[in-house]
Amino acid sequence: MADYLLHESPIGYSLFKVAIKGETVGNSLKEVQEGVNDLARFGKMVDLASFIPFETNKQALGEINDVSEGVASETLISFLELNLPKPSKKKKVVLGLADKGLAGSIKSAFDFVECETGDTSEVVQDLLRGIRLHFTKLVKELRDGDIDTAQLGLGHAYSRAKVKFSVQRDDNHIIQAIAILDQLDKAINTFAMRVREWYSWHFPELIKIVSDNQRYAEVALFVQDKKNLNDEKLHDIAALVEDDKGVAQNIIDAAKHSMGQDISEADMENVTAFAARVVSLAKYRKSLYQYLVSKMSVVAPNLAALIGEVVGARLISHAGSLTNLSKYPASTVQILGAEKALFRALKTKGNTPKYGLLYHSSFIGRAGPKNKGRISRFLANKCSIASRIDNFSEEPTTKFGEALKQQVEERLDFYATGAAPTKNEVAMKSAMDAVLAGMDDVDVSDAEMEDATPKKEKKEKKEKKEKSDKSDKKKKRKSDVGEGESEKKKKRKHDTDAEPSKKKQKA
Repeated sequence: MADYLLHESPIGYSLFKVAIKGETVGNSLKEVQEGVNDLARFGKMVDLASFIPFETNKQALGEINDVSEGVASETLISFLELNLPKPSKKKKVVLGLADKGLAGSIKSAFDFVECETGDTSEVVQDLLRGIRLHFTKLVKELRDGDIDTAQLGLGHAYSRAKVKFSVQRDDNHIIQAIAILDQLDKAINTFAMRVREWYSWHFPELIKIVSDNQRYAEVALFVQDKKNLNDEKLHDIAALVEDDKGVAQNIIDAAKHSMGQDISEADMENVTAFAARVVSLAKYRKSLYQYLVSKMSVVAPNLAALIGEVVGARLISHAGSLTNLSKYPASTVQILGAEKALFRALKTKGNTPKYGLLYHSSFIGRAGPKNKGRISRFLANKCSIASRIDNFSEEPTTKFGEALKQQVEERLDFYATGAAPTKNEVAMKSAMDAVLAGMDDVDVSDAEMEDATPKKEKKEKKEKKEKSDKSDKKKKRKSDVGEGESEKKKKRKHDTDAEPSKKKQKA
């Protein structure tokens, strides 16, 4: 049973001492739950030991951010250190609180404190619920409405800070754009098929001549009534079918001998209005795709360079954010999007899926049937690296994504021909050198703009310095050679002087 209870409120930290001890409270859980709602009974269970208010709204926001992240701030640590009793050798102090992450931080900061949370102890959960309910009455200095006002202001500030967090990433716009793009693809295909079916009653031969759905809607919108189609409109129709005059002439010839039924003006107006909507949706789909490409080049350029903008955006959307995707291991990225198949395989003890959203990548299609699982695992590894680089780098660059894509290409060649691929260490080092070289070029250009000294003077100073260094080295070499020859001469002289003395000793 907890000896003390820590309550984090919008106006400060409060520490309560549990008045009713261990076994009595533990054996009467129902009585505690009933007594929580009654202030007279609950006031006998806990006593206010200490309360420290927050000085400013900024401090309150900082403290609540630390609590939400499970970090014990300096204010909280000093508050507990000042008010908790000194530990004894036989028994430690037991502290009850609501947040599990905060309990770990407090336990690591104090060796003599053991923490209980509402997840592990029902008694702690009920007592903390009672403190939140009767907090204004337990702290006598507070007035009615102070807690509500502080909670409202802190809630707005906390929510505003969370929304503004990492605004420059803009991955939420990518999530919305790829969701609309997928929805538009389904809608345009459905509507285009409806246009083909509706207009074919009037001009059935057009389906065999123009197979593309969007182009069919554009041609139907231009032609409308087939009776008005003549050779004068050949160039206009050719512009709609990629300047193919042969296809345009076939459309005109088919309109002259068409077996379709005549259609009234009111019906034709509805057909053309619907075809115009399909054409406008197709144009909007193109502009939305360009928007997605531009956003991916800023938010996740390496992931887009590696696997493409659409598949990369789908990975970010399925993960929830770029940060969540960067935290996933490669094994999770590999089967991202195939969760149902994975759990079905685990339940039936069958084969687990080899890929999820990565199946839409061109690398999987180019690999052989035996190597699809291998290349998907390798590609997931590279996607995990690219997402982490994009998430934690300050300036966007595509150098790493291009290097990772080259590695995947080399791995495909290795499976096909057996050519040895480049090692990851070498590829990443070359990419890093390219990034640093680009940064150096920028620094040099900035320095040239700021520096007013001419380049010729710098070159002359550099050449003079190099010449002086060379002359010093030559002098040093000559002195070394001279010293070596003098030492040799001295040694020879010493040897010649020593020879007659040796002869005298022998005699």
